[in-house]
Amino acid sequence: MTAATQESSQHQTIRILIADDHAVLRAGLRMLLDAEPDMQVVGEAGDGAEALARAAALSPDVVLLDITMPKTGGLEVLREMREACPRTRVLVLTMHDDPGYLRQAIDAGASGYVLKRAADVELLTAIRTVHRGDAYLHPSHTRLLLDEMVEQSRFHSACAEATLSPREEQIVRLIALGYTSQQAADTLCLSVKTVETYRARVMAKLGLENRAQLVRFALQRGLLR
Repeated sequence: MTAATQESSQHQTIRILIADDHAVLRAGLRMLLDAEPDMQVVGEAGDGAEALARAAALSPDVVLLDITMPKTGGLEVLREMREACPRTRVLVLTMHDDPGYLRQAIDAGASGYVLKRAADVELLTAIRTVHRGDAYLHPSHTRLLLDEMVEQSRFHSACAEATLSPREEQIVRLIALGYTSQQAADTLCLSVKTVETYRARVMAKLGLENRAQLVRFALQRGLLR
């Protein structure tokens, strides 16, 4: 092998930092990744603070980062790492199959999201994908994000177009603040039945299903100021 070929081969090697608080998992991942001809584990970290320090010192191409980390949480590590090491791709490797975590990870700057139970061929594909500069999500996770975007779009559209009477806004505000129907009725000098009728009417008008959505609407309308 010529010097030029060796240099090219080394250049193509993906340098990886594993950040996870489970030593056994890190050892298993190291064996899996080091067995690949185009991958090399250059370091490990057992907590968030160490992950940031090792990433700054080693400048890896890809960091495998768990969300649940001691000392400094994974999402905070992710945000700081994207600032400190902008060329490093961060691939979240987690046990959390939840759209909330997925959305937070993407918003924080993750280049991909892989479940630990899929840490084999899918993980290798994900590493190579993010190293190329592309994003990696399992098709099911892509579907989750798309569904969430559609739901949020419908919610914002419905809320923006809805017109509430002053009395309806009063009811929404009190319920969003945690008032019971009885407390809202006492505050507004109405009957409990009247308050519940207003509440049902508003929920139907806005297409809302629960109090959490009602609180979100109240915040967007500035009713809780």
